[in-house]
Amino acid sequence: MTTLHRRETQDRPHSMAADPGSPSAQEQPPLDRRHPRRRPRLAGWLFLLPLIATFGCFAWWPIVRSVVLSFQSTNLVEAPTWVGMDNFANLLADPLLWTTVRNTVWFVVLALLFGFPLPIMLAVVMSELRRFGGLFRVLVYLPVVVPPVVAVLMWKWFYDPDFGLFNEALGVLGLGPFPWLQDTSTAMPSLVLEATWAAGGSTVLIYLAALTSVPGELYEAAEIDGATIMKRVWHVTLPQLRGVLLIMLLLQILGTFRIFTEPFVLTDGGPEDSTVTILLLIYRYAFIYGDYGMASALGVLLAIGLGVISAVYMRLTRKWSRT
Repeated sequence: MTTLHRRETQDRPHSMAADPGSPSAQEQPPLDRRHPRRRPRLAGWLFLLPLIATFGCFAWWPIVRSVVLSFQSTNLVEAPTWVGMDNFANLLADPLLWTTVRNTVWFVVLALLFGFPLPIMLAVVMSELRRFGGLFRVLVYLPVVVPPVVAVLMWKWFYDPDFGLFNEALGVLGLGPFPWLQDTSTAMPSLVLEATWAAGGSTVLIYLAALTSVPGELYEAAEIDGATIMKRVWHVTLPQLRGVLLIMLLLQILGTFRIFTEPFVLTDGGPEDSTVTILLLIYRYAFIYGDYGMASALGVLLAIGLGVISAVYMRLTRKWSRT
């Protein structure tokens, strides 16, 4: 009896301490109540500080500086003069601005008509391949690896009216030669063709990655119902990729509005200003005319326009993306 009573006495404090609902357990304070969350938060901010400083110097400050320059007349050499809204008024009165806007919109339309569905079709075809799938992925992504200026210069040789690759190949068939970049009717489609070739590879890989998330049971059920390949793509693939398609469409719209390298290297805005884009006009204002205030004003208008386009797009596609 004495031994049993001793064991119960020794075990009682342990059982009471182990019970979280006991009064003694509730009265015990935490091990450290001095700074429960301050130290982790402080460490997080210390890790974020270099990133915030980098964004502040190279992203946010240039934006603020551009907005300030848009209200000034300056060539970055002499002291700036505050002109208020004069830069925007002079910009809107420039007839070349509306030609530039029309050219840019035309480029966006052509890029969406040809450059948006083509990567989707390539991704669907490549996903059906049972052999050499990796080889085709490498070939499709290869243009993305080529530096943009090098790719544009290569295509400039392709478009050469005298000894270019395209006219040489068409000459074998008895066609041509065609003035690809020298004619106002073919210059802009030629730029779209090169831009689609250069940027389509990364988009194809994104669609291929998205296709892996489509459940295989849906395709099996469609095959049992006798659906053809086109019906499977239309009723299974595209609805399952709805969110990715909406995001990629918005990114392509924003990217094509900021086209610069192709018109700058291939045509320099010609012929007859038929390929002058908004960014190319910004370049001319800043580095040819030396008017950085006008260039900044046009950049601010472009940013506002793209922001409005993004807001309207997200508003219009919100319901469709949820269904």
